[in-house]
Amino acid sequence: MLTLTLYSRPGCCLCEDMKTVLTQVRRDIPFNLEEINISTDPELETRFGQEIPVLFVNGRKAFKYRLTVGELRRRLARENVSS
Repeated sequence: MLTLTLYSRPGCCLCEDMKTVLTQVRRDIPFNLEEINISTDPELETRFGQEIPVLFVNGRKAFKYRLTVGELRRRLARENVSS
């Protein structure tokens, strides 16, 4: 099963938008989702603070800031083929 990791922080509008896309796609394509709040970890805040939300797919950085349902579906289809 695919594993997606979302680095975000509370109160981030772009993060909420990305979560909405993830919810929509997850209805049709199953994946594990781990959400990580970067504001609780100074190292993550330094690493990702200027580019959240950041989405990793199977451990590889895939998207930051924005993504569409179509973009995520295409990326997950490629990951399913290669795994």
